[in-house]
Amino acid sequence: MAAKKSVLTVLTSLGLLAATACTGSSAGNGATPKAPRLTTTTAPGGSEVDRVAWALPYGEPTTLDPAKIGDYSPQTVEANLCDTLTRMNADFSLSPGLASKVTWADQRTLVLDLRPGVRFWDGSPMTPEDVIHSLERQRDPRTQALYGNYLAAVTSIKATGPHQVTLSTKGYDQTLPKALATSFGAVSQKAYTQKAGPAYGTAKGGLMCTGPFKLGSWKSGSGITLERHDAYWDTKLKPKAKQIEFRFITNNNTLTSALLSGEVDGTYELPPSSATALGRTDAGTVHLGPSTQNVLLIPANGESPAADRKLLDALSLVIDRDALIKNVFGGDATTLKSLVPPLTWRGDKAAAQFDAAYAALPDVPKPDAEKARKLVAQARPVSRPLVAAIPAGDQRGLQALTFIQAAAEKIGVGIEIKQLQPTEMSSLFYDPSVRKGLDLVLTFGYVTMPDPSSYVAESVTPSGLFNWTGYDNPEVTRLLDRARTSSDPAASATAYAEAQALFTPTTPAVFLATTHERMFMNKRISGAPTSFAYMSMPWAAYLGGTAK
Repeated sequence: MAAKKSVLTVLTSLGLLAATACTGSSAGNGATPKAPRLTTTTAPGGSEVDRVAWALPYGEPTTLDPAKIGDYSPQTVEANLCDTLTRMNADFSLSPGLASKVTWADQRTLVLDLRPGVRFWDGSPMTPEDVIHSLERQRDPRTQALYGNYLAAVTSIKATGPHQVTLSTKGYDQTLPKALATSFGAVSQKAYTQKAGPAYGTAKGGLMCTGPFKLGSWKSGSGITLERHDAYWDTKLKPKAKQIEFRFITNNNTLTSALLSGEVDGTYELPPSSATALGRTDAGTVHLGPSTQNVLLIPANGESPAADRKLLDALSLVIDRDALIKNVFGGDATTLKSLVPPLTWRGDKAAAQFDAAYAALPDVPKPDAEKARKLVAQARPVSRPLVAAIPAGDQRGLQALTFIQAAAEKIGVGIEIKQLQPTEMSSLFYDPSVRKGLDLVLTFGYVTMPDPSSYVAESVTPSGLFNWTGYDNPEVTRLLDRARTSSDPAASATAYAEAQALFTPTTPAVFLATTHERMFMNKRISGAPTSFAYMSMPWAAYLGGTAK
């Protein structure tokens, strides 16, 4: 769902990516607005640098355990530490990672040919046993992993050679190989993980992976430092930065000042207010890239009056999305018709089918307060202000929710804004107890894997992690399962399209926008990817100095 867990897109070329990201109707009526030029990466940095300071505007991670991360901050850091079996690239394409080849031998056998010569930070070789343990622990309830559902169709994981692991499945699952490019496919050392136990991935327990950087220090409340892994297996991606310092800066003004002064070299998820000031400096550059992020307004539980689809439709009708995009996102976004942004399927063989089905969905509604008031009258009575949650210190979220609050007042619906601490806000997505007393959640979510059906299933199937209201349409569940298990791309796309036509108008959510990735980087460094793919790739390994 939204937020904090999810997936990225496979894009086969920069041309396809840019064409999709920069066109479309911001008003939902077929017009093509002027859009900023989006790029996927920056010019390579050619020289070594001793230190790069990078901000985490969403605050300190609660864990760096690949099996448990599901938020901006931890994924930004962890992507540079723990390599995945396949690798996400800046243009959203996939390439070999720790597995040099991933092949369906037949409809029930997925073979991973592991790359020889890979070593962990302590110098020990990566073995099939490390890969098996990394995958298996994700379906162990004691791990409390977020991604164990990707193994739902897997019946066994075994070593079938000195550098080979084979997954036997109940049937074909097109999601499985794609998921190997996310933190689900990250490999940790078995012995270290077992010794660390529940502390694995924490400041106390540490990590043991194979990535281009290793965890140097983690000072709670202060920062995380990564050190270059000089014996990194991928010689083409040997980091030029000797050290990456992550700083937890959640205040927009503090972040802007740190970037302007050069105290901090860069950040992803740059707030719009900071982008305005930084756009006028010669200290660095604000970059815009394509993204699969989505902005949604969703009910926190099924008991809330906000779960009534008529009330959500009323809110949808009274929100001026064009004004929201202009005033809150600085124009760096487009409207959204359904749960998944179109870039999610851009590299799929059946992309044209996905595009046609998305285009056939009803246009984003234009503001209509009169029609919205009629829907409110038909909806479940609202006798009190609806409590809506956002992260404390998130100025963009506060501005967006304040905008929505003002719109809701026009139809007699009160909204009370509740700001949650970052840790509490992150936990909200996975812990029902945190959502008690809340009615609405404004989410800035993202899709991290090139597979819309598995992402949507988390929100609209009975067992979905983000299905907080008990939404249940058996036909939608059946179609999404067909989309996931069909080995024919066209048949999979057809099933998803049919499901999309059913869940889009009925699932309890207000689709607001899909935002562009906004990144700032000091002029002394270059090389960082500008696309949202950074969340699943070792982006810091591409950084280098610009000094000659």
